[in-house]
Amino acid sequence: MRALQQLMHPDDAATARRLLSDHIDGRTPVFECELRMRTKAGPYGWVLSRGKVVTRDAEGIPVRIVGTHIDIGRRKHAEQQLEHLALHDALTGLPNRVLFRDRLGREMDNVERRGHIFAVLACDLDRFKAINDSLGHPTGDSLLRQVAERLTANVHEGDTVARLGGDEFAIVLRGLDQPQNASAAAQQVIEALKRPFDLDGRSVSVGVSIGIAVGPQDGGDPDQLLKNADIALGRAKAAGRGTFRFCEPAMDAAIAERNVLELDMREAVRLGEFELHYQPIIDLATDTASGFEALMRWHHPVRGIVSPADFIPLAEETGLVVPLGTWALQEACREAAAWPGDLRVAVNVSAVQFAEPGLEHCVISALAASGLPPNRLELEITESVLIGDVESVTACLHRLRAFGVRIALDDFGTGYSSLSYLRRFPFDKIKIDRSFIREIADADTAAIVRAIVGLGERLGASITAEGIEDEAQLTRVRREGCTEAQGYLLSEPLPAADAYKFAFAKKNVAAA
Repeated sequence: MRALQQLMHPDDAATARRLLSDHIDGRTPVFECELRMRTKAGPYGWVLSRGKVVTRDAEGIPVRIVGTHIDIGRRKHAEQQLEHLALHDALTGLPNRVLFRDRLGREMDNVERRGHIFAVLACDLDRFKAINDSLGHPTGDSLLRQVAERLTANVHEGDTVARLGGDEFAIVLRGLDQPQNASAAAQQVIEALKRPFDLDGRSVSVGVSIGIAVGPQDGGDPDQLLKNADIALGRAKAAGRGTFRFCEPAMDAAIAERNVLELDMREAVRLGEFELHYQPIIDLATDTASGFEALMRWHHPVRGIVSPADFIPLAEETGLVVPLGTWALQEACREAAAWPGDLRVAVNVSAVQFAEPGLEHCVISALAASGLPPNRLELEITESVLIGDVESVTACLHRLRAFGVRIALDDFGTGYSSLSYLRRFPFDKIKIDRSFIREIADADTAAIVRAIVGLGERLGASITAEGIEDEAQLTRVRREGCTEAQGYLLSEPLPAADAYKFAFAKKNVAAA
């Protein structure tokens, strides 16, 4: 046994002695142990050692033991490879999310014993997607490998650099004296990744944005720390990229709430939780409904009614306004097809929808599927639609108008170039922003409204006054010559069934 122990790897000897002792003392039926033993060539090799006492003397002391040593080197090598693959990123060889979380958890345990602080850096490459899309995935992979090398070269021994997925990396900085040490490390990483990368002779530049959470003060567990670092990363990217931001609970709480709302909204789109309400637009000459504006509503199963002021800007920022807008067009056309007479439905179209291909097809498909005549659909756009690619947007609007769809300029007067847009495109309707209607009792504001009405008359466009909230405002917009009015005084936005009843009621009253 002494000769056997001399061949064992020192790290395995204690375990082997314990297991052998258990068998000799009768606590286990056989001896079985995986251990490393020195080979004739010199290095250690893995073996499976098995043995059994077959003869004991009168006092029970083992006299003879029979056993085998089986070479398990290939199996152990395969197991180690599988273990490595399970815990490391295949592309860069860095720890993956699983191993990163484990290392982060261990660091939190060390902090409790030693009392120092540490930091988690959430890193996101700034221009990786553009490079990956333009130069191809193999080039993108090469870039990620070089990024991994630079990150590893710019941290201390014992720190952990991990790839969490895509172009997301994370770093654990151990044993910091103060949070400012994390600032220096983050800036060093930013500077390192600013330098151009050589990708098969092509010089490519990327940047990195970093969010920093300091442990243990910014989170009580690994998941919370990484989440807070990720929220801080969002602020760094919003600040212009190529910079870092620390976790700041007061500011980051709002961002966290926004992120949760975004996830809820994506789920609501998938589950079809949105609905349309319809606010009547009243023809002031006949006091009947000339149409309805379709307004999106979201009844969250937990939050209740979510204000459009909260979810519409977020939908535009995340691009969710595109599928939502497509659904709204289809649903509004379908509902309006059942309305009496020539009632129109107005649907708001975002600048984001114009930036994406396929808007014209979406409009024409919605009309075809519903059977609604094109002249009963009105698309409401704001000046923001015309700020970007003016020629392309104007051409699209002309094609839609030629097809028969009406085009309205919403929130007129709130932008910087309203009159220039009116010269570029013959809108069917101009909607005066509610801010003018609210102040219409003021002589100067009334004069502006009067001028807009006169301009609309010369251009052949109808004029709708938005936000009518009391009788005095209604009287004044009539006096100034507005052709239509819309607002809570006349009716709040109605569910589809109630809008249908409202339209019939108004026509019956007018007929009487």
